[in-house]
Amino acid sequence: MKILANDGISQNGIAALEKSGFEISTTTVAQEQLVNYINEHKIDALLVRSATKVRKDLIDACPTLKLIGRGGVGMDNIDVDYAKEKGLHVINTPAASSESVAELVFGHLFGGVRFLYDANRNMPLEGDSNFKGLKKSYSKGTELRGKTIGIFGFGNIGQATAKLAIGAGMKVMYCDPEVDQTSLELSFFDGQKVTFNLKNTQKEDLLQQADYISLHIPGQDNYVLGASEFANMKKGVGIVNAARGGVLDEVALIEALENGTVAFAGLDVYESEPKPEIKILMHSSISLSPHIGAATLEAQERIGLELAEQIISLLK
Repeated sequence: MKILANDGISQNGIAALEKSGFEISTTTVAQEQLVNYINEHKIDALLVRSATKVRKDLIDACPTLKLIGRGGVGMDNIDVDYAKEKGLHVINTPAASSESVAELVFGHLFGGVRFLYDANRNMPLEGDSNFKGLKKSYSKGTELRGKTIGIFGFGNIGQATAKLAIGAGMKVMYCDPEVDQTSLELSFFDGQKVTFNLKNTQKEDLLQQADYISLHIPGQDNYVLGASEFANMKKGVGIVNAARGGVLDEVALIEALENGTVAFAGLDVYESEPKPEIKILMHSSISLSPHIGAATLEAQERIGLELAEQIISLLK
């Protein structure tokens, strides 16, 4: 059987699949050429991440496909229900990248409260000529410890973020209508474990009480954070979006940054990705990364192996 990993797959995933007799191609095929490539090479399974789209027209045009796999969590680039109606297996790796995304969230948070996103821009320009001035500019940082983080979406990634927050000494609130209450178990280097019990919070309460807000929800038809939500937030809040572009209103975010409601934002995803708006890219109070939440070596190895195991189970 032939597999096209159009957005790549880790070497351990390739090795596991080849050991089970699969033929793997990691050629990156342009979206408009994908149907021709799949049909010409009689591809049985198509593996994607966020770049490649698998819509109804592709599914209809590729009768050899038996499986579509998403290396990651969100499935909004795949017409999942339609594929299943057509008899295709659709798989993803919901837990494999959770810790990687959570750590990136805290990269943005730690950088935000100490102005590192701005210092890293200005130190190369002024560090030798205005060192004392820059030191004064960045001398009013704050600590995360003792503050409250509000998490929208409490699946695997939201819970991984909560665990890091608890480890940093923060209070955790979450809003997720599908998770009324849950227990989080934190495991430590010496084998000790501690369990924390958390309950769902109403959206309005989270907005009013959180010092920092992190988004961990799939793509939505409407904004989860728009102008009305920003208006209800605590003044000086920090916002991080490492979920999906379009869950946060970027125009409203810019306005909230300008009027002081939001102190800083950390963005890994964008409404107009892969061409983020210039106002976002140039804003001095936004920490930026190019959709790399799951892009760690460890996460990619977990994703590749988890995909391989599911494919072997379903197609062999």
